Formats: sequence, C-alpha cells, structure tokens
Amino acid sequence: MDMTWEFILRIFVAALLGGAIGLEREYRAKEAGMRTHFLVALGSALFMIVSAYGFEGALGSPEHRWDVSRVAAQVVSGIGFIGAGTIIFHKSENVVRGLTTAAGLWVTAAIGLACGGGLYILAAASTLLVLVGLEAFNYFLKKLDKHRTVS
Repeated sequence: MDMTWEFILRIFVAALLGGAIGLEREYRAKEAGMRTHFLVALGSALFMIVSAYGFEGALGSPEHRWDVSRVAAQVVSGIGFIGAGTIIFHKSENVVRGLTTAAGLWVTAAIGLACGGGLYILAAASTLLVLVGLEAFNYFLKKLDKHRTVS
C-alpha cells in the first residue's frame, strides 16, 4: 500500500475514534463535543505523521533522523491549553466544571497520536475504555446520587 494511502487511513481512523468520544460528550451536552474531539484526534494524528515522515530527505541523507517524539510532546503541551479553556471554577457553588471534558480532550489527543503512529488496535482499545469509563462512571454516579437522596 502506498504510504500516502496509509497516512490517509491513519487520519481517518483517528478522526472516527475522536468523533466517537465527542459524540458521547455531545450527547451529554458537555463543553466540547463531536467536532472538537474529531479535530483534536485528526490534528494529533496529522502532527505525528508529519513529525515522523514529513521531513524525510530534508537533510539530504538517510542516516540523519529527526526526533519524532518532539512533536508528540508539543501536542501534549498544546492540548493543555485547549483543555484549560474548558475548566471553569464556579465560586458561588464551590465546584469545578469541565475537568472530565479537558481529560477527554487530552486522551483524544493521545488516541490521535497513536493512530498517527499506526497503532490502531491500541487507539481503538483506548477509545473503547474511554467510552466505557464515561458511561459506566456516569451510571454509577447516578445510582450513588439516588441512594444519597433517598437516605
């Protein structure tokens, strides 16, 4: 398979997995929804691909290799700024909102990086765990709240 098609597959898988997480967030009417998660995963995958393969031939000899982990590290730092924008402290209620959404964006970026690196099974398993975690914890928290109000 031509590498260009492999790269296109990587960004498509990343976008689909990120979109799946975003769909759950959209359903829950959270701050960042499907479009945001879709774009974070796609962008992370693209950054990983460009970092790993985009500079081949730039130095003129195959024995020179760029450190591909540097761009991935910057994605991790950069996503922190987007995540920080979703976190709000409500002083009147003494509660923090948006922390789960910020964490979801953070893990979505990691899933995108994994797809960009060709680690499809790891990315899919991580997406499944994120969705199970969000839904299972939501279910148990609702049960706990019902138990707390009845007591």
